[in-house]
Amino acid sequence: MYKWHDMNFISNNNNSIHRKRNKTLGVPELIAIALGGMVGGGIFTILGISVSMIGVFTPLAILIGGLIAAMAAYSYIKLGVYYKDEGATYSFYKKTFPQSHFAASIIGWFVIFGYISTLALYAYTFASYAISGFDFADNELVRKLIAGAVIAIFTIINLWSVKGMGKTEDVMVYTKLVILVIISFVLINNSNTNIPTLIYNDGDTTFLDILIVASITFVAYEGFQLVINAVNEMDEPEKNIPKAIYSAIFLAVLIYFIISLGAILAIPFEDIINNKEYALASGADKILGHWGTDLVIAGALLATSSAISGTVFGASRQMAVIAKDGYFPSFLAKIKNHIPVYSIVTMSSLAFGLVLVGSLEVILEFGSITFLLVSLLMSYANFKIRDLTNSSTVITIISLLGLSIGAVLIIYYEISTQMKQVLFIGALYALLTFGSWLYSKDK
Repeated sequence: MYKWHDMNFISNNNNSIHRKRNKTLGVPELIAIALGGMVGGGIFTILGISVSMIGVFTPLAILIGGLIAAMAAYSYIKLGVYYKDEGATYSFYKKTFPQSHFAASIIGWFVIFGYISTLALYAYTFASYAISGFDFADNELVRKLIAGAVIAIFTIINLWSVKGMGKTEDVMVYTKLVILVIISFVLINNSNTNIPTLIYNDGDTTFLDILIVASITFVAYEGFQLVINAVNEMDEPEKNIPKAIYSAIFLAVLIYFIISLGAILAIPFEDIINNKEYALASGADKILGHWGTDLVIAGALLATSSAISGTVFGASRQMAVIAKDGYFPSFLAKIKNHIPVYSIVTMSSLAFGLVLVGSLEVILEFGSITFLLVSLLMSYANFKIRDLTNSSTVITIISLLGLSIGAVLIIYYEISTQMKQVLFIGALYALLTFGSWLYSKDK
């Protein structure tokens, strides 16, 4: 996927890491970068939870989630075109608020731990599908140990060779997209009901419920900003960044929508809900036969593997940049043979720790809240310099409101139904805020 994976990394006097230009990336390659980040197991992760909450309206929630993602993308694109900095989220905020070390620190901590949560989420989903055909499919300990094992495997691959990891990533990304398309059409062609019937049998789902699910599953669209990390390897970023990001979001929505539609038409809700950690595989054997189940599992394993690999690669390098600026422990900035060894190991260890202490719902909701908050901060930064970025005041305000509503809805849902999760997630944010303050006050 990432054509720039095999490029060398060097430090400069601005305490950042830049890539030596090697090959120019066109729009198709940039779309692949964003799609690889978004379609990284998202539908395999969110389907069961969505259906358990809103049933037949899951595809609608996916469409609304895509709209929220487009709102978030607007400010990322405007800031990316204006700054043309591959540091993306962290660099944008640091440059927009140059006098506030705490602002730079807290956005860095939130972004990195958001990536850690997605790494944990993808590993958890990988493990769920990997053991879905065995008698111990619902054994939580086994699932978490396998999640740790797959994180360890891709940690070793990233430590071993940037070039080797890039080749592995290419194969996984393009293969998973083909499998996802096949799964989509096979499910729809094997439908055993219709939407009117499902709506008629639906209970008391409200539009508020649909909005809550759209917000909770927002993490499935995380990844489009990876395009901006490649700004030094593209021509005409003013045109190519918006083309690539909006196209990728549209394609991700389309893929998620078709798969979710096929799933609710072909697989009984009971099977999806009872086995929500591996929802697509749960009913595939009855509907599609053994080969269909194998195809679904293969698609899930490829999608999550690709996302794990890409997340470890990209986020560890951003962690090293932030550490070099002094907002993380200094040892995380050390680079050996162009590889941020300590950042990779630290990220992977923290992700496994989150897998051990959290459930699928906790990890999903923490990731969604984090990226909604980060996107909200990006929108605020864009609003502050909207004249410089040539942004529409109306669209920027709408984005701010939309992202704020999404964050509030998740918090409202958590307080109403899962108070223990609220305390757990709140404690995580308290630790992140304290850590970011601690490292910013010395500067």
